[in-house]
Amino acid sequence: WETCWFKVELSIPQAWAGQEVHFVWESDGEGMVWRDGQPVQGLTKEGEKTSYILTSSLKETEPHSLMLYVELACNGLFGAGKGSMIAPPDPDRRFTLSKAELAVFNRDVYELLVDLEILLDMAQLLGEENQRSFQALYAANQMVNLCDVTDPSTFPAARRLAAAIFSQKNGESQHTIHAMGHCHIDSAWLWPYEETIRKCARSWVTVVRLMECNPELTFVCSQLRLISVLWQAQQFEWVRCWYPGLYAQIQDYVAKGRFIPVGGTWVEMDGNLPSGESMVRQFLQGQRFFQQQFGRICSEFWLPDTFGYSAQLPQLMRGCGIRRFLTQKLCWNLVNTFPHHTFFWEGIDGSRVLAHFPPGDSYGMHGRVEEMLKTVKKNKDKGRVNHSAVLFGFGDGGGGPTQKMLDRMKRMSDTDGLPRVQISTPDRLFSALEKESSRLCTWVGELFLELHNGTYTTQAQIKKGNRECERILHDVEVLSTLALARGGKFPYPASELQRLWRLLLLNQFHDVLPGSCIQLVVEDALRYYTEIRRAGAQLQEEALQALCGELLQPKSESAESTLVFNTLPWDRTEVISRTGPTGAETLVLVTAPSMGYAIAREPLLPPQPVSVVKQEDGSITMENGVIAVCLDTMGRLTSLRLARSERESILDGCCANQFALFDDIPLYWDAWDVMDYHLETRKPVTTLLKPLEITWAGGLRGSASFSLRIGERSTLTQEIILDATCPYIRFLTQVEWKEAHKFLKVEFPVQVRSTNATYEIQFGHLQRPTHWNTSWDWARFEVWAHKWLDLSEHGFGVALLNDSKYGASAHRNILSLSL
Repeated sequence: WETCWFKVELSIPQAWAGQEVHFVWESDGEGMVWRDGQPVQGLTKEGEKTSYILTSSLKETEPHSLMLYVELACNGLFGAGKGSMIAPPDPDRRFTLSKAELAVFNRDVYELLVDLEILLDMAQLLGEENQRSFQALYAANQMVNLCDVTDPSTFPAARRLAAAIFSQKNGESQHTIHAMGHCHIDSAWLWPYEETIRKCARSWVTVVRLMECNPELTFVCSQLRLISVLWQAQQFEWVRCWYPGLYAQIQDYVAKGRFIPVGGTWVEMDGNLPSGESMVRQFLQGQRFFQQQFGRICSEFWLPDTFGYSAQLPQLMRGCGIRRFLTQKLCWNLVNTFPHHTFFWEGIDGSRVLAHFPPGDSYGMHGRVEEMLKTVKKNKDKGRVNHSAVLFGFGDGGGGPTQKMLDRMKRMSDTDGLPRVQISTPDRLFSALEKESSRLCTWVGELFLELHNGTYTTQAQIKKGNRECERILHDVEVLSTLALARGGKFPYPASELQRLWRLLLLNQFHDVLPGSCIQLVVEDALRYYTEIRRAGAQLQEEALQALCGELLQPKSESAESTLVFNTLPWDRTEVISRTGPTGAETLVLVTAPSMGYAIAREPLLPPQPVSVVKQEDGSITMENGVIAVCLDTMGRLTSLRLARSERESILDGCCANQFALFDDIPLYWDAWDVMDYHLETRKPVTTLLKPLEITWAGGLRGSASFSLRIGERSTLTQEIILDATCPYIRFLTQVEWKEAHKFLKVEFPVQVRSTNATYEIQFGHLQRPTHWNTSWDWARFEVWAHKWLDLSEHGFGVALLNDSKYGASAHRNILSLSL
């Protein structure tokens, strides 16, 4: 990730007058040309950008001597790995500058070569049954015969032969492709956040140069970070702060309708794991930024590279002024082919948006004939609609469109035998689709990606940090709002809350929250979570002082008391732990009202204290008048029932809270995937390090703890807790994890029969089958949920709750949580 700066002094020969002169630069690191203190051109060999145009026709009045600077990064488009695209950074990898020179660019030869490329592709790809393939082939053959490479005067006649083919028009029924320049830049992935700032600048300044030379070019950008297809707000904010000159040029092209913001969110977030409130904040921060900076909000949600899409998104989109949606990721499905490219997507409340998947199954096309034909051939909604999108430009690591891509598509704008290709905008595309939408099908529910199921669990500390910080910011806002509403002089911390929310939203990017990123990014993310925890705790303290300051003052004559605040919208009675004057931990039963507080002085007495009994065989039973549980010596539940019922929850002959270890060796995407065949490698964890022992003997709390060995080197310690009046059991689990290519889960086989299990999602819940009748069912062998999953039949059910996990499954009657 080092940076080298090269000072380049150029002297153009006088003999090159009237010629197009390029500064040619080839290196395996990403570069950027600076001129007069401003970035002017990105240079990436992998992105086919290896030259900077100094002049299109050298004039005597132009300076023949000039100075440039080249900023060269020691990383390529896909980071600094070695041997594989998803390899971690190699600290010993060296980067080489292989060429730096001035050159005359022969534009006539270049145009002739592009003509020949298109004609040869038509000849090869249109097929023998199509007469246009033969017309293209014979035209190309004649061009070769006419051309004398030593005599440029023969080139125009050859080009006229090509132009005759390209000028033969399509019929009115021909499919129309809406081509849009695009540059997908992951905010962090195989490179850290800081490098993305420069990736944005390199990509976007190149787009600006292309727009200067190609007045028809439009570019869509979806992240307010730096991206070639205007998508996410965070990237724009980075460019605004670090490259103000470039940002001013971008604003000018936005005003002209050529640099087009789409997406509407702060970053291109994961589509499954963020909470409902986080998703709302993604749209709020993104739409507000676009409105403030560009005078408009986005009407399209642009999320091409996320690992699935929650069934709640259509409702959130409509609530944020968005009625159109574009992605392509479901073409990555490993099992089932998604049946549509253009359709209505309906969410859990009935909200609908118009969805379009580019039929070419890519967001980084190169403008080739093959891609245009594939777009038409693979379109699953032929006959219903006659328009589709092509997104062209190098992506993921940035790069964006090139001049050659544009020149290819200019020749295909309306050429008989090929789809009609027009440089377009998202609005023109969706407006055309809306006019044809009367026959479109509707897909109801989630858009589940049948791949990358491991991202629900990978990097447990990131998952824990996300959930904790979502809760912290919720509590800060509740307390601050109540303090403000009470009157007085409490200053609502709006700017600080926005800063903390933006840190959290940034970490919800679709390669960070899923854990599919390099170690440097993980370290950045954990540092941001630490900052949110620190600043959030301070904001909570300030709000509580303003809200209940007089109650927090110590009074020497009063008995020991504790202020308890409930930030949830229902009354709660729970056992809490507090530290006494001597430093000893004591328990107290308190009741706090909805969104309110209570003073815990003398402890409440429970209707029935918790009883804890150790049996002769080492098992332990606990009961609190609500539920009764029996644990064996390994901490497994052998019985769980309501205290006043004989209905047993645990399946006969089975144990719940059973830890199981699986092999985790996917086909390729190591941090992303867990394959269905991992289920065949299940090994119950049975090596006991410390048998079950009572830790709280009853009264307000009963608990027992134990330790297990996992695999070769890892250990697990768990405390199982039952509090007075509490209708659930808690499991406090700590794992010291030292395994590689292993997957740890905990299982709860329950005596409940249902064909569907219910999972919490954003602002709602979703049912998924517990059977594997069809390929669509078994492809969901590992799914995501938020804070709970539930298996219920009429009159009875069991729910499994968690505070920091997302991966889960419910097959037949086994509830499983991925740890």
